[in-house]
Formats: sequence, structure tokens, C-alpha cells
Amino acid sequence: MLDLWSLKVLTEVGRLGSFSAAAEELSMTQPAVSRQIATLERQTGVRLFERLPRGVRPTDAGRAALEQAGEVLRGMRLFETRMRAFATAEAGRVRVSAFPSAATTYLPERFRSFAGRHPGVELSLTVRSGEHDPCAAVLDGDTDIALLTSWDVAGATGVVLTPVHEDELLVALAATHPLAQGSRVRLRDLAAEPWIDGTHPDCLGPISQLASALGGTPRISHVCDDWNGRQGLVAAGVGVMLYPSIAGYSAARPDIRLLRPSPSLPSRTILAAALPPTDRPPAVSAFLAALTTPEPTAARVPPRRRSR
Repeated sequence: MLDLWSLKVLTEVGRLGSFSAAAEELSMTQPAVSRQIATLERQTGVRLFERLPRGVRPTDAGRAALEQAGEVLRGMRLFETRMRAFATAEAGRVRVSAFPSAATTYLPERFRSFAGRHPGVELSLTVRSGEHDPCAAVLDGDTDIALLTSWDVAGATGVVLTPVHEDELLVALAATHPLAQGSRVRLRDLAAEPWIDGTHPDCLGPISQLASALGGTPRISHVCDDWNGRQGLVAAGVGVMLYPSIAGYSAARPDIRLLRPSPSLPSRTILAAALPPTDRPPAVSAFLAALTTPEPTAARVPPRRRSR
């Protein structure tokens, strides 16, 4: 059976036209190179080189063998390069699942930044509905990294949870709403407002403080799973909603206003669930590290409302 070292010797003899020169290049003796070529000729059943007074010259079969050997060696180098890339987070695949607001701005920005540094890694995103268990998807191998909130960490076993974002909860009002002119809004002043709810965790959530600040349970008039649809309802003035900062302030419609509630609502931690480091590919660990990179300060501050 032919081996890669024999093909390497073959290509060096063909490149240099001499057993002696090839031996020097490969740190071998000239007789060892001669025996290697003789063995190849016996294995292939054809003469590969014409022996000349000074050096050797490939036969027609030898030229074909050199061409084929070059392709095999290039393929092996490519194989080694690609395997090294997988071992150093320069290749591979990272599958991410997230809830809608996290997929609005936060993850697309992380994808763009990561792809610029790791162009050989394939990224994919699945936006999941509230009834799916993100940790189970990681354990079952259906996804590599799943984003979830601190509302959902109870019972999360077998995965490593890494905090990646502290999520401030704001109130979204229509730009034409009488209370939308400042930077803060008293929750008690919204007690009579209809509220728009959505799929967990993009919902009013288990926030007892909201009901306490309102002076009673919020009156839910609409339930909309679509992130853009919820903003549309707010812009139309038919209700108000909570707006998590992970959605990105630049992603808010221009005809709605984001205000900090008074009193402030407790923030929630966004976490990334993944397998333990020893059980995940380097590319997954690299993307997880990218998720923990601090955001620019400007991205964490609601923009000032433009003066008319």
C-alpha cells in the first residue's frame, strides 16, 4: 500500500531531478531515496524515472504519478489545516437559540462582531417560542447555546449558565401619549392603562413589583407573540408594554417612547446555557466568550427624545 511519505519522496525527486538532492532536502541518505523510488515502481508496476548520467527524469507514468501525488499531498495539508482550525475555534458550527427580544439587536450585533474575527465558523440562530425548554435543547444536542432569563433558571441542571447581560425593564408608550414627554413615568399613573403581553419571557413576567406599583394587577387587553406587532399596538395607542433593554433601544419604533419606570422594576439577568467546557467544541466556547464582552456604554442608555 502506498503511504504519504513515499509520495513526499516522489514529489521531491521529481521537483529536484536528483536522488541526491532529494535526500539532502529530506534529511535522508541517497540510497534510502533510491530504494523508496524502487519500491514505488514495484508497487505501481511502472517505471517512474529514467536514470540519467546526472540525475533522473520522470517518465510519462512518472509525470502522471507526480501530478496525482501532488493532489494527494495538498489534500492532506488541507485536511490538517481544517482539523487544526476546528481545534482552535477557527472553524465549526455554533447553533444559538433565543427568545424574540434577544434576537432583535443583541444577537445580530454579536453575530456580526464574531463573524469578523472567526469567518470560518458557521453561525445559526433559532428564535424559539415560550413553551420550549432551552436547557433541554442544549442537553439533547439540538442547540449549542441557549439564551434564557433568570426567571427560568429553576431546575436548570446539566448545563453551565453564564450571565451575559443585565436586562433593564422599561415602559413603552405611544409617542402621542400624554405621559410620554419625560424620561420617567410613574407606574401608578398607568394603573388604568391597557397592557400588552407576549410570549414568555417577552412578557409582563413574574414581577410582583409591577402589580404593587400599579396598585393592582395590570389589565391585559392584548396578547401578541410577535415583537414588531407588539410595538405596533403600542404605537397605535391601544396599550402600553414592558420593553427589555436587550431588544436594543435603536430597535424601538420611532413612534413609541421608552421611559424608565418609577419605582424601578427589578432587572433580570440574561444567561447563556451551554454544555460544560470539556464537552463543547472550541468554536462554541469562543462565541460564549463573545457574548460576555461588555456592550458599549451608549448601547445601554435610552436615547434622548428629539425635540420637535
